[in-house]
Amino acid sequence: MSNYPQQMDLIGSELAIRWQDGQEQFIELKHLRQECPCGYCKGEPDIIGGVETPVKHQPLTEESYRLVSINPVGRYALQLTWGDGHSAGVYSYEYLRSLNSK
Repeated sequence: MSNYPQQMDLIGSELAIRWQDGQEQFIELKHLRQECPCGYCKGEPDIIGGVETPVKHQPLTEESYRLVSINPVGRYALQLTWGDGHSAGVYSYEYLRSLNSK
């Protein structure tokens, strides 16, 4: 069985996650948003294996770093919705575990 979050809380400007294996992780919301894995933010693979550069978009604002909701996607990921309406990123549990707070 994969490792999944047992508990999540917003603590100040961080998302605190307690994982099934007992590990705790604290990720700054700003870092979490800057590492959004969606194609709009990170680019998308093309048919020959390259990565299409993401489209230039508006600069992120304070609202961009305000976490509005967290929704599970199956038993493998979370979909986060931000204060500016962005919600395209699906953060797999594996991806979340790889993020270190900065």
